[in-house]
Amino acid sequence: MMTQEILNLIQKQGEAWSEFQKTNDGRLAAIESKSSTAEFDAKLAKINEDMAEQRKAMSEIEKKANRPQAGADDRTPDQVEHRKAFNQFLRKGRTEGLEDIQRKAMNSTTDPDGGYLVLPEMDMAIDRVAPVISAMYRLANVVTIGTAKYEKLVKTSGMAMRRVADGAAGGETTEPRYAKVAIEVATAEVEPWVFNETLEDAFINLEADLAQEAAIGFAEGAGSEFITGNGVGKARGIAGYTNVANSAYAWGSVGYILSGKSAAFASVAPADKIVDLQHALKSQYRPGAVWMTSDATLGIMRQMKDSSGSYYLWQQDPAGSFGGRFLGHPVETDDNFATLAAASYSLAFGNFKRAYTIVNRAGTTVIRDNITAKGTTKFNFRRRFGGGITNFEAVKLMKFATS
Repeated sequence: MMTQEILNLIQKQGEAWSEFQKTNDGRLAAIESKSSTAEFDAKLAKINEDMAEQRKAMSEIEKKANRPQAGADDRTPDQVEHRKAFNQFLRKGRTEGLEDIQRKAMNSTTDPDGGYLVLPEMDMAIDRVAPVISAMYRLANVVTIGTAKYEKLVKTSGMAMRRVADGAAGGETTEPRYAKVAIEVATAEVEPWVFNETLEDAFINLEADLAQEAAIGFAEGAGSEFITGNGVGKARGIAGYTNVANSAYAWGSVGYILSGKSAAFASVAPADKIVDLQHALKSQYRPGAVWMTSDATLGIMRQMKDSSGSYYLWQQDPAGSFGGRFLGHPVETDDNFATLAAASYSLAFGNFKRAYTIVNRAGTTVIRDNITAKGTTKFNFRRRFGGGITNFEAVKLMKFATS
């Protein structure tokens, strides 16, 4: 159900898009008449900024909607007791009996490296906020494991059918080929600090505030890794693999299409190369495929029209993402993508549900430290996760270069 605040943002985006089209039409007319476009360029930049701010405002609304509620989900006496004991641990540092209470309420043990598992609703809040901040988290395949590594066999080529003549002996078909993909989880931490006076304020929902801060910290760090991470003690992002020209694509690498100009889209018919990128992805992956890029690059794509100049290739999508649709597919924005630069990979098209897997190790732990910083208490949250491409065919990139 949409709130009035969300409806207002959608209306503002529609108004901004109408103004964008009118301004860009004026810019194109100025180019044809060889007049200055400076005034139009400045106005377009301002409209793009406004639309980006509207997207961020929507993100803030979604983050607030995912805050854990106080006490509403307690169902058993063990859970009630656990919440009370855990709250005393957060506010006062009291741990008497907490380990046994936690074991009964959660059917689990504490982390062997120290600390206590957070309340289930705090853990869920962290998981809920991640898709709001990270486009990849929202789109990828997400799995939870109880070990240190996720392994999967993926098919890199299928079987080939054979015909058998009447009365002839059959043979063997070409066998399918498989590759093993392994994603390791590594420890990440965030550490909100709280004034001790705040801990004494019973009216503050400390659990919700800490969960929100931890969630944002984890989500922002993970979101960056899912795009650019190198896989060394962290997730490996889609731009962190070997990229090759799509004509030379092989399993284990990511294919790219050239934009036709260094650090920019092509000067003439720029959208043609984007169409090439769209069709570089095999047709079996296009249902469910989306564009992913930064707000700044999307601002340039919004200016593109079809070859006849009759209509814009980007369209607002009030029922979907604030990124809208381009060439019929949704656009997701993630500012972890590189800004346009020489040889940058600043635009992706893929079916990320099939291309990328995010792996979470079950459980988040917290260590309380009221010693090392006078007047404040540190809450060290730790969780383990990783990520990587599990189907290299299902995503393609655009390289902003001529070769």
